[in-house]
Amino acid sequence: MSPKTSVLEPLRVRIRRFQFIVGLGFIALVAGSALSVSLTLRLSLRVQALPFMPLKILAAVLLENVWLLGVLPLLCYGAGRVMELKPWHTAGGAAVSGSAFVIALGFVQGGVDSLWMGGLGSVLNVVAFGAGVVVSAKALMMGRAAAARQSVQTQAKAEERKSEYDEFLRAAEQGGARLEQREAQSAATASTAADAPSPVAEASAPVAASESAPGPTEERAGQVVHLPEQAVSSAPAETPDTSKTPAA
Repeated sequence: MSPKTSVLEPLRVRIRRFQFIVGLGFIALVAGSALSVSLTLRLSLRVQALPFMPLKILAAVLLENVWLLGVLPLLCYGAGRVMELKPWHTAGGAAVSGSAFVIALGFVQGGVDSLWMGGLGSVLNVVAFGAGVVVSAKALMMGRAAAARQSVQTQAKAEERKSEYDEFLRAAEQGGARLEQREAQSAATASTAADAPSPVAEASAPVAASESAPGPTEERAGQVVHLPEQAVSSAPAETPDTSKTPAA
């Protein structure tokens, strides 16, 4: 399945390109014919007022070939901006397709005699055809050059934005590193302060020890503790001497 697809793909590309070229010439003919009719209605009196017949024929040929000399180059320029096309093949094919439709229409209306009427008009039509092909090819080349310049500018802008993004990313990384360093320093300071004893606690330790020492008559667990002084004072008092009898 894949070999057949690879073999037929170039043929499909050529068919699509041919269809595009034919459609380009037909669109140019239709749009140019409408514009030519409008210009002919507006300029017919001025053309008829020209003093020389060659000038009248030249003006008539130019009005008749507006699609080839004006509309087709514009379309080729636009196509060159968006697609990769061969200038001479595209311009020649589009001009031939449009001219073939015009010749076919003239053959239907006037027969074989309408194909070559002779005289200056027919010669100028051939010259207009060649000029249209050249102008359309040049316009397509200009379109491709403009597209290339646009691509270069877009790539340059993309590179500039990428460099700006890289700088922003580096600045963000540096800011994050500084923030982490500050957090580490604050954590180390907090841990050092927590490990060191408080001076107030050291000062209150002797006071608590002195208050906890028992006094001379302090009771411990519900029992009275007698000190040595109390033991001496509690000795039995001297009893009066009863051996002596009172005198009679």
